[in-house]
Formats: sequence, C-alpha cells, structure tokens
Amino acid sequence: MYINDIHIIYYAIAVIASIFIAQIVGWANERLPEYKKVISKDFFRENKMKFRPHYILIFLIAIIYVTLIYFCGIKTTLIANLDLIKYLIITPILISAFIIDYKHQIIPNRLNLLLFEIGLIFAFLYGLSDVAISINLVLGMFTGAGIFLLITVIGGFIYGKEAMGFGDVKLMGALGLLFGLSNIIIITLLSFLIGAVLSILLLITRIKKSNEYIPFGPFIVLGTFISMYVPFETIKAILMQIFTLGLYRN
Repeated sequence: MYINDIHIIYYAIAVIASIFIAQIVGWANERLPEYKKVISKDFFRENKMKFRPHYILIFLIAIIYVTLIYFCGIKTTLIANLDLIKYLIITPILISAFIIDYKHQIIPNRLNLLLFEIGLIFAFLYGLSDVAISINLVLGMFTGAGIFLLITVIGGFIYGKEAMGFGDVKLMGALGLLFGLSNIIIITLLSFLIGAVLSILLLITRIKKSNEYIPFGPFIVLGTFISMYVPFETIKAILMQIFTLGLYRN
C-alpha cells in the first residue's frame, strides 16, 4: 500500500521511532536544565523500572515525522534525501529547545552544540554534490548568529539589558548552518512575526504579564518548522505582502 507514492512501511517506521525518541526528548527536558547528562545509566534504569510513555510527545513527533515524509517524499539517492533526513534528525532537538526555553527561559548549550555538529556534517554531505551549497550554509550560520547578536548588543545599549538571550544567538547560528542564507532570513522574519502575534495574544489573555519575560526560542522553533513545510518562494511572497502592507507585486 502506497500513500503519495511512498510505501506505508516508511510511515509505520516513523511512528514506531517516535515512541522511543519521545522518551529521550522527555528525559532530556528534565535533565538538560539541570546540566545533567541525557544518555546515562539512569535513563535505562528508570525506563526499565518504570516506563512512562510521553503520549503528547509521541503524538507530536509522530505527526511531524509522518507529514515530513509525506511532503518531502522518499528519493532514490542519499543526496536527494538529505533534506528529509536533516529534518527528521533535528525535529526532536527543536521540540526539546521549545519546551525547555518556554519552561526555564534557557536554551541549553548542549542542544545548540548538537545542532551545530549536525549542521557541519550536513554541510560536508551537501558539499559532495555542490560546494556552493556548503558555502551558502556557512553564510547562513554567520547571518543567523550575526542578526541576533546585533539585536542583543543594540538592545543592551538602549535598554540596559539583553534584548535576546545568547542561547537564541547560538540557536540561530546553528540553524543558519542547517538551512542556509536565504532560509535563515526567512526563519528570522517568521520568528519575529509569530513572536509579535503570539506575544500580543499572551498579554491579552493574561497568560503573561506586561513585565514578564517571554522567551523567544519557541518562536524561532515555530518559524523553523514552517520553513520545513512551506516552499521558500511561497513564504517569501506571503511575508512580502505582510511587511509591505499589500503593496508588493511580483
């Protein structure tokens, strides 16, 4: 049986994998804020003695995995499948960054470093087919980190405090290495747009107070997931319409 020309076995594997990956993500969300190791004897001991499925995480990761496979498709070569493989690998890391930053207002260095290490591997793999892609990814790293570092520095001068956390700067640098120059600019714009809309909603609904810190990491993660699913040109056209108040014409 095939769905969108992809054998159903691939979807089944994705769902099964999400069960195990969700356990690791849930464990990481508890350990990383306390600066403890994720993969340790404690992990295997606790899951062996008392297995507690993280149903929400399982459902979320399974949905993301299945839809990514559906939209990206399964190609015949490794190079052609790099985008899909990359998205599947970084999905649980992004979810963990979202949850930890929302709850604890930090993005652990271990998560950012892991994304950076994955970015280096994929920059090398893309370079095997086209060196220009690798160069574009490196430029994306400097651009992503540079934009947010500039905002942090300027905010510090104007307001006397960090406008962005350095965890956000590191996250954007790592994502720039994974997504490249054009896409990291799109992710940046999406993050600020989503951040503005959701921050207003949080204040209106009084979930957050006006003097309460609202972490920016979750907005970056949401913008990143959108860029995975929606084609670059489509997002670009929509953003141009929004930021030019409908004056932009193709």
